[in-house]
Amino acid sequence: MSIPPEKSFRDPGGPVWISAGEASGDIHAASLLHALQEVDPGLRALGMGGPALAKAGCEVRFPMRLISLVGLTEVLSGLPRILRLLTQVKQALMAARPRALVLIDCPDFHFRVARIARKLGIPVYYYVSPQVWAWRSGRVEFLRQFTRRVLCILPFEKDFYAGRGMDVDYVGHPLMDQMPLSELDAMRPDPDLLGLLPGSRRKEIAALLPEFARAALILRERLPNLKLGLARAPGVEESFLRRFLPADLPVTIHPPEDRYRLMRMSRALLAASGTVTLEAALIGTPTVVAYRLSAVSFAIGKAVVQVKWASLPNLIMGREIFPELLQDKAKGELMAERLRPWLAEDIALGQARADLAGLRAKVGGPGAAHRAAAIILDDLRTLAEATPKR
Repeated sequence: MSIPPEKSFRDPGGPVWISAGEASGDIHAASLLHALQEVDPGLRALGMGGPALAKAGCEVRFPMRLISLVGLTEVLSGLPRILRLLTQVKQALMAARPRALVLIDCPDFHFRVARIARKLGIPVYYYVSPQVWAWRSGRVEFLRQFTRRVLCILPFEKDFYAGRGMDVDYVGHPLMDQMPLSELDAMRPDPDLLGLLPGSRRKEIAALLPEFARAALILRERLPNLKLGLARAPGVEESFLRRFLPADLPVTIHPPEDRYRLMRMSRALLAASGTVTLEAALIGTPTVVAYRLSAVSFAIGKAVVQVKWASLPNLIMGREIFPELLQDKAKGELMAERLRPWLAEDIALGQARADLAGLRAKVGGPGAAHRAAAIILDDLRTLAEATPKR
C-alpha cells in the first residue's frame, strides 16, 4: 500500500510509536524495541504498552490496561472510554509526529488506530498478525488498505495471505527467543512422569482439572509407576487446585517459574487449549489438548471460527499431531485413552516426538524480533528515498 502524500504529521527522524494491548504483546513489543535500537541506537519510542515495554525504554503514554475489556457488558460500558482514548491517541500522534506506527495484537482497538494513522500519513506496520485466518477473514482487505507491511509469526499465515493476493513477511515465532530451549533440550525426560496444565483461569481449571484427575486415576490402574506433576499458573493458589484433586491421587504442584522444566521432564502432557500447546510442541513433549466453553460460547465459536483445529501445533502442521478433546469429549476416560499409547509404547512416543521435531523446524529458529526490526527499518529507508524532498 502506498502512503498518501505527507502532510507534516510524519517526521522521518521522529520516534517510532509502538502499541501493545495484552501481556504477551507487551513482551513482544519490548523485544522488538530492543532489536530496533540495536540497529538504530538513537531511536526513540513512544506508545501504549505495559511494564515490559516501559522497561525496554519506551515512553508509555497510554497504559495498556486502558483497553482491557472482557465480556459484552464490560465492552458496552467501556465504549465511551475507548472512544475518548482513540481521540487522545490521535492527538498524541499529531503531536509526536512518529516516523512509523507498529501495532501488536488487539485488532479491535488497533484497527481503529491504524485508520487514524493512515489519515495522518503515518506508515503502519502490524507485528503479530491478527488471527484473520480463524475468523472474520474479511479483515484482510482492511490490512491491505491501512497497513504498509504485515509481519507474521505463524508459518501458515504467509500462504493464507498469499491466497488472498497479499504479500506478507514471516519473521518466525517470538517464543523461540523467549523460551530457554537450549537448556531444556539438554534435559532427559522422566519416563514415568505425566504433566498436567489445567490453565490459568479459575473457570477453565474448575471445568477441566476434575477430568484431568479422572484420567490420571484411570492411567494409574494400568501404569502404577506413573507420577504426576501439575504446573500452577501465576495468581492461582495451590489450595484452589487441591479442591479438584482426589486425596488419594498424589500430585506434585510446581510453581509457575518451573513450568517449562515440568513440560520438558514429562513423558507426555495433558493441557488446556492455549499458547501452552505451542510451547509444549516446541519443547518436544506430546500433548493431549482439552477445553470446555459454555454451551452458548461454543455454539457462537462454532458458527464463526473457520479453522479445523483449536491448537496451533495442529494448524501449523495441517494435521492432528495433538489430539483435541473439546466440550463433551473433554472427559477423563477419553483423555486416558489418547494418552496411554505415549505413556506405554516407546514406538508411539518416538513417532510423536518426530512430528514435533518437524514442527520446530517449520517454525524456524530464534530472531523474530530482529527480522521484524530489519524489515521495518529497511522499509522506512525505502519510503524516505521515495518521498520528494521539500
